[in-house]
Amino acid sequence: MPSNEPPDAAGGELPERSVAAEFGEDPVAQRKGEHLAIATREDVESHASAGWPDVHLLHEALPRVDLDEIDLSVEFLGHQLQAPLIIPAMTGGHPAAREINARLGRAARRYGLAMGVGSQRAALRNPELADTYRVAREVAPGTLLVANLGVAQLVSQASGEPLRPEQVWEAVAMIGADALAIHLNFLEEVVQTEGDRRVRGLREALAGVVAGAPVPVIAKETGAGLSRQTAIELARLGFQALDVGGLGGTSFAAVEALRARARGDRRGDRLGRVYRDWGIPTAVSVVAAVETGLPVIATGGVRSGLDAARALALGARMVGVARPLLAAALEGEEVLGTWIECFLEELRVAVFLTGGSRAADLQTTPKVITGETRRWLDDLGYSD
Repeated sequence: MPSNEPPDAAGGELPERSVAAEFGEDPVAQRKGEHLAIATREDVESHASAGWPDVHLLHEALPRVDLDEIDLSVEFLGHQLQAPLIIPAMTGGHPAAREINARLGRAARRYGLAMGVGSQRAALRNPELADTYRVAREVAPGTLLVANLGVAQLVSQASGEPLRPEQVWEAVAMIGADALAIHLNFLEEVVQTEGDRRVRGLREALAGVVAGAPVPVIAKETGAGLSRQTAIELARLGFQALDVGGLGGTSFAAVEALRARARGDRRGDRLGRVYRDWGIPTAVSVVAAVETGLPVIATGGVRSGLDAARALALGARMVGVARPLLAAALEGEEVLGTWIECFLEELRVAVFLTGGSRAADLQTTPKVITGETRRWLDDLGYSD
């Protein structure tokens, strides 16, 4: 991997030194660089299943429309997208993140997808980092773009005072966002060496942010899933969409365990290993969340267009794919484009083979749910 030349905007791998390099002495920027390096290079996938193999779609031996006539377009938060795929919040706030977000933004524009950026806390602390996020809007002016802040930063923490309302709106304005995601990541926070673990006043803070936001607000879990009770509570707080972020994809407990181990933090290392597979599988979380009536994004272990089809059949409006897209973006724009095209073709084939003409038809296609997912749904009393 080259180490002495800048990344090529048209493709090519990013320099290895840039992935984990620090930005001055800023600890948040350093942490984001470490997250980027670990997430793309280490074994941090959950050992638990997201549940997709348990969802079986009924084959239609006599399709109704030509394959190339399948319509994957979808409406989400008032925006018309060419496919029900969002490039989720992944990175920003670190030098290497600028080119990654540029590549992801160009892909979102090219294929008519939505896109989120990583937590913008780093740029609120250090405005010099804002460009690592803003670049997504620069390269994709018409794309549905989602700003991102962590829920823990809305209340007072040992690490500092809560974000003020004007700082929340600053994050939205920073990238000209069409929506704001508040990510719920307390599993990660309890493992992280420097994590924020206070929650007193959290619900009141969330209600205030949602009520005052100039754009729709999405509640976004980050790998541990949503229960029906939590989904209903989030809906009552006024959120306009739910990203279930379920168990079965990247485990941020595993990511933080590796960071803790490198720092000699035995507590974080052990907690991360013990809780690596903690959470509610994504398929179960989707079923739980759709009962709110809010549009649902299925993120967590979605690795193919067939997984996406299964998520849509369970009631999701959109799907999010993080780690595979991040890995592809690091290899270059050609690799990234090829991955997205294959994913969309896999989804198109699923619609075709279930007798549909649009991606939305998957929501009413017959399905059979078996295995662990069936046991989860039955034991919790969730309908499907």
